[in-house]
Formats: sequence, structure tokens, C-alpha cells
Amino acid sequence: MKLQRNRLRALSLGAVAISGALVLTACGSDDNSEATGAKSEAPSNVKCEDAKGQLLASGSSAQDNAMQAWVKAFQTACSGVEINYSPDGSGAGITKWLQGTTAFAGSDSALDEQETADSKKVCKTGQGINLPMVGGPIAIGYNLPGVDNLVLNADTIAKIFDSKIKKWNDPAIAKLNPDAKLPSTDIQAFHRSDESGTTQNLGKYLQAAAPKSWKYEPDKAWKAAGGQSASGSSGVASQVKSTDGAIGYFELSYAKSNSLSTVKVDTGASQPVEATTDTASAGIAAAKVVGTGKDLSLELDYNTKADGAYPIILVTYEIVCDKGNKSDALPAIKAFLNYTASEDGQKILSDAGYAPLPDEIAAKVREIVPTIA
Repeated sequence: MKLQRNRLRALSLGAVAISGALVLTACGSDDNSEATGAKSEAPSNVKCEDAKGQLLASGSSAQDNAMQAWVKAFQTACSGVEINYSPDGSGAGITKWLQGTTAFAGSDSALDEQETADSKKVCKTGQGINLPMVGGPIAIGYNLPGVDNLVLNADTIAKIFDSKIKKWNDPAIAKLNPDAKLPSTDIQAFHRSDESGTTQNLGKYLQAAAPKSWKYEPDKAWKAAGGQSASGSSGVASQVKSTDGAIGYFELSYAKSNSLSTVKVDTGASQPVEATTDTASAGIAAAKVVGTGKDLSLELDYNTKADGAYPIILVTYEIVCDKGNKSDALPAIKAFLNYTASEDGQKILSDAGYAPLPDEIAAKVREIVPTIA
């Protein structure tokens, strides 16, 4: 899950010292990991040598359920490390990391050029790198009683979120759903109020697949006119669930935990594609590594027309220093990221509603993590 600005910046990771500890903050405004059925058995391949203390990190709410599953499993093996994660949104996560208040950040967008430059103040002898760790579909969830199999394409999705299509029985929607009994209900479109990599990735998809209908540059902050806002993936999903005629976007597990129907996307393939972990993996498999050195930032193909490939996808990165991490934090950071990138760590993602990394990309992450210093 070239990525835009609108993130706050600052200071130094050297300040990540709560009694010499690391810290990943926890909370769960967006936590619905139990509802997704994620498993958290003790991993067999975790190396806990010298790993201890607290880890504080924050960022992407889209990866929160995966993070909670990882943390629970990891801590059964490394009881000397206490890990918490705060799903504040990608923009806030990068801000806190650049301010030196967290050990690493989770973000659905890689560092941009300015953020990479700012990270050199944090990393002292190095700079921030983007390590892809979890993928998944951005589901378009909706609440429309009596309509269980809704199909939309990029053009109609763009016009709905830009307030150009305002009724559910609009001719453009009816054309894509000839057998559906579409009501004349007003469309209530919900978007994120906080800066979000999920928003940015949705914007990248709409820009790539519906350039005539979506005129906004992809950004973490919502740019389109109209609509209603809510905080975090959980907030958007909650509003969609409680509002007749509503539609919104969020990571797939939030659709599942709220029992929301999701849109099948007409990409021009042989048939519309449903948002699942398998179809998202097929979409992510076409990603190209565009980062250099130890940086593994990816370029996704949002305009895929391959059969069975879901196009509205994201990859969440864990952002950390390649060199210059705080020495007493480093063992726990490496142990945790080694686990999340491992076969065991990736294996539990499907249970949490996520798409494991393609093998080729996962292998590269496993090579890089042990080298961070």
C-alpha cells in the first residue's frame, strides 16, 4: 500500500527513550481484531535475544487489526517486550516518528521526498526506509437494504464520492446493475476526516482508473467536495452501518466486523471483482519496487484489468531508520519486524482479513530487516 504531502514533520528518534525503552502505543479505537477471527498462536521462529522494554509506534488504522494480531503472538514468545500500537492514521504516525516520540511508524503511503529528508535528523547516521509489511483491499462498503450484489466501476465510484451522483437509482448505477431493485434513496458518502493513506490510495485508484471523473491529486487529506466525514476506518464503517443509503471506504476487516456489504468493482475484466484477500493479493502481485538501497517502496497498478485482480489496494509500510536507531530500542525493533515479515507473521494475515505480501517482496523485506542498525 509517490505518495503525497500533507503530513506534519519534525525532530529526532533519539528522543524515543521512555526510561531507555521503545514504545509502540496501543489502543483500540479501530481495534476489531477479535471480530475478524485473527489467530495469535505463539510463533516458533522468533528470536528474542536482548529484546526488552516497551515499543511505542503509531500510524495506519488500516493495519491496526494485523498489528494487534502480530503483537499478541509476538509477546507470547518475547515476554520481555511490551508492545502497543496507536491507530492514529498514517499522517499522524509519520509525524510522531519524525518528532522522535515513537520507534517506528505504520503508513499506507511511503515517505515522500521531504519526509525522507526530514528523517535524516531523526536517524542521525542514516535515513528512513519503507518496509512493506501487509497488504489488502480497500473495500467500498455500503448500506442499501435489498441490494446485496452491487457493482460499480471507477467512474461511478468517483462521481459518488465527488457528489456528482446523488441517488442510488441513478442511470449510471442502474446500467451496471440491471437486475437490482435500486431505490431512489439519497446517497450518503462518508470519507475520512483524518489524514489517511487509505484516502490517498483510493485517490490514486480513482486518478488512474477514472481520470476524466476524478480531478483531485491523491492526498492523505480528503479533497473532494461534499460528503460527510468520520475519524479512522472504524468511524467511517460505523457511520455507514448506521446510515441508510450510506457508502464509504475502509480496510476489509471493518466491513466484515460490521457485517457490511461491499461493492464488486467492474474493472473491464471478464467479470466484476469482489474485495477479498485473494483478489487483493493478485492485485498487489503486479507491484514494482521503486525504492533504492534498503528502501522497498512500491508502485502499485491501480488500473489493472487482469481477471481476479482487485484494483483498490494498499500496502502498509513499517517506517524505520536504516541506520541510527536508538541502541537500546534496536533489538526489540528488529525482533518484532523480523517476526512480522516471517512466514509465521505473514500466515496470520488472512485470518485478520489482509493479503500477505507476495513471496518475492516478503523475501526482500526479510533480507533488509536484519541489516538495520
